[in-house]
Amino acid sequence: MYTSERRNKILSILQETGSVSVNELTEVFNVSKATIRSDLNYLDMNNMLVRTHGGAVCTKEDEVIKVDKNYDIRKQKNIEKKAEIAKIAFQLIKTGECIILDASSTCYELAKLISQSDLRITVLTNGLRTASLLKENLNLTVILIGGVVKGTSNAVEGVLGIEILRKVNIDTLFTSSYAISTTGGLSDFNLYEVELKKRMVEFASQTIALVDSSKFEKKSIATFAALDQLTALITDSQLAREVREQYSSEVNFLK
Repeated sequence: MYTSERRNKILSILQETGSVSVNELTEVFNVSKATIRSDLNYLDMNNMLVRTHGGAVCTKEDEVIKVDKNYDIRKQKNIEKKAEIAKIAFQLIKTGECIILDASSTCYELAKLISQSDLRITVLTNGLRTASLLKENLNLTVILIGGVVKGTSNAVEGVLGIEILRKVNIDTLFTSSYAISTTGGLSDFNLYEVELKKRMVEFASQTIALVDSSKFEKKSIATFAALDQLTALITDSQLAREVREQYSSEVNFLK
């Protein structure tokens, strides 16, 4: 098992149990205590858990957004807010461009609008359902970023397909997150997908975040983009004015 895979599984166990011990994890993964301590220290240093004597616990519950890994459930949450955000984002796309849509349910709402349009663009995505939807429009060139597919997730995970990102000129990345904060930036729960999103941010000329108001002032497990890496941020009209003002000094809001 790769180090990153083991650490991701440690975080999954922690999400379910709330705490773990070095001894327990040593038995689960059949590795040395030194290896587990190294994993926990790394995850603690990156604010993914809190190290304790003999183990680790979750970060503070009031700061961590609860994870629902089932895509079909997630895409129904805050659907009106996501649709509002998608309409604003759609106005930014021009024929001839090359864009990335991540596998989020918010970007899926944007994909719906693109699929019904006359735009002639190239779309890269790691979203299985996003790719399936967009391929029906013959005006669109759709490229699915390769990787690992698991369970009820809509996402292709991992960095196996990042070579394609090097070969095309990407105008805009549209991305969402499980959480956003001034200190943690855009964060997500899956380490594999986080690594891919980091590369997306790296290769895109601009990054536009699509984040609904329910996700502000929260943190998930790992950060993939700091606020100063964002070209702009689009949210819905229900974001409290004081929260918007707090973030306005860090990032450019698009109405």
